[in-house]
Amino acid sequence: MLTITDLVKQYPTGLKALHGVNLSIDEPQVVAIIGPSGAGKSTLIRCINRLVEPTTGSIILDGTDVTKLGRRELRRARRRMGMIFQEYNLVERLTVMENLLSGRLGYVGFWRTFRRNYPPDDVQAAYQLLDRVGLEGYENTRADALSGGQRQRVGIARALMQQPDLLLIDEPTASLDPKTSRQIMRIIVKLAHESGTPALLNIHDVPLAQAHADRVVGLADGNIVFDGKPDELTEEVLTQIYGEEDWSTTVGHDEDETRKRPRRRTKLEREAAAG
Repeated sequence: MLTITDLVKQYPTGLKALHGVNLSIDEPQVVAIIGPSGAGKSTLIRCINRLVEPTTGSIILDGTDVTKLGRRELRRARRRMGMIFQEYNLVERLTVMENLLSGRLGYVGFWRTFRRNYPPDDVQAAYQLLDRVGLEGYENTRADALSGGQRQRVGIARALMQQPDLLLIDEPTASLDPKTSRQIMRIIVKLAHESGTPALLNIHDVPLAQAHADRVVGLADGNIVFDGKPDELTEEVLTQIYGEEDWSTTVGHDEDETRKRPRRRTKLEREAAAG
């Protein structure tokens, strides 16, 4: 699905944010990227869809090297990568429904978009996603009237409207209170598993990553220093990622009572559900 090989990002100032990163995701799983500020987490996420241009290395998504694509081909490739932003990136003056349907802009012709004449199937899918993220009845509400948690739910639904092959998620809970953060994480994980979509998630909250991710990757100074299961995040591993500290109150201490992650559907189950 996704293979990153020897990925380097060096800025014109000489700062090297990524030092030959190698990472592979070959099954539909939620992969949390943790690490201190400045470790390269956001840079890694944004290099994949080339919001940040890699310096060297390859990023292969389903057989296509994203780093070698021209402008037109890159636009097509980005259709397959749903992005969920920390800052939500909604159009504030538009309604919730209009923001969701903007996730189909890469597939709908210009004039249909201009006239807001979206295909009925897209509109139906948007209503279904609103229900799935807990925003049923909000379709005509302007985005600027929503709370932070509601805006992030819209961002999740908009990304899934693309029917992506990969979800890229950049600090989805950074601006949210603890309860809302857990709710958002549960929604992301549940929908990613149900749709069979792999997700790469940059997050600062280690207990949230432990409670919800299928796999955790630790970055330090632009290098991957850990790649394993959430329950393998020992105090020693956290020291390797973040540095010396008393991690005894962090490891395995997420307060969310719903630590059980939903079972991922098998390929046969997903194909059967798709008809």
